This record gives sequence, structure tokens and C-alpha cells, in this order.
Amino acid sequence: MAAYDKADLERRMAGSVEALKSDLGGLRTGRASTSLLDPVTVEVYGSHMPLNTIATVSVPEPRMISVQVWDKSNVGPADKAIRSAGLGLNPIVDGTTLRLPIPDLTEERRKELAKLAGKYAEGARIAARNVRRDGMDALKTDEKKGVYSEDERKRHEIEVQKLTDATIADIDAAAAAKEKEILGK
Repeated sequence: MAAYDKADLERRMAGSVEALKSDLGGLRTGRASTSLLDPVTVEVYGSHMPLNTIATVSVPEPRMISVQVWDKSNVGPADKAIRSAGLGLNPIVDGTTLRLPIPDLTEERRKELAKLAGKYAEGARIAARNVRRDGMDALKTDEKKGVYSEDERKRHEIEVQKLTDATIADIDAAAAAKEKEILGK
């Protein structure tokens, strides 16, 4: 077990919040966003590539995403990848441009998405708690090795707990904001 490293714990906890924000960005809210297409990979040139490496993705209006494919031969694979990504989007092909109208969300779908946002948030909370556990274990190991006295270990444990509480508050805030956005309240 590695020695206690506060900077490493902070970096890992911040990583769990960033991962959550990335996951939440991919949830559809009824408004167009280029991040909706981030998980889409297209099979071109014999490999799978992110959509944004073969096309320009933009939002010309609030309920429309435009995908300008650079190479005409990639329009078909891009269309197929977007349709099969499970996002509920049906591209309209117009030359090398794919237009993606964003349909209204049904109440049932909104509830499903809100539940999924909650699931993502719980995963991030678990990741933060795992980082806390690693930090606490490292502190106990360091105390046994004589690196810290019992008082120093307890002081550092309080720091780790405060860091964990702040991280979980960030996670809760991000999840609550996304749920509010999804449910339109």
C-alpha cells in the first residue's frame, strides 16, 4: 500500500466528479448538445473512431444537431453509427450533412433518464468512498511504520473525510442539476 498522499486523493476524487459530469453530459434532456454524440464511434478506415474525428458537430438551433462529415464516403457509416447508438435519434442525410432533430421526451423517458442520472451519481459516490478508504488504509499503514503519530493520523483522517464530504456534495449538486434539467422543473 502506498504512503498517504493528499494530492493523489484530491486528484482521484476530482476524477470521480469529472467522470460523472461526462456521463451526465451524454444524457439527453430534450435540448440539443454536441456532447450527446460524444459516445458515438464510427467504423471508418478499418477502425472505430469517435464521430468528432471525422466530422464537425454543431448545434445550429436549440432542437437540432448538425453533423458535417468531411469525407463523403463516411456519410453512410456515420448515419449508421448514430442510428445504432441507442440515442433515439434519426439522422436526415443532406449531402455530406446529417441533421438530427431532437424529439420531445415523453414523461416516462424523462423518469428513466432521471433514474439513470441517479445511478451514475451513486457510482461516483462509491468511487469517492473507495478513494477515502484507500487514504485511510494508507494512513494506518504509515502510522504502523512510524511515519505518523496517532494524533497526526487522526488529523489527516479528518482532512480525508472533509475532502470526501466536499466531493460527495459536488456529486450530489451535479446530479440534482441534471435531474432538474431532465424533468424540466
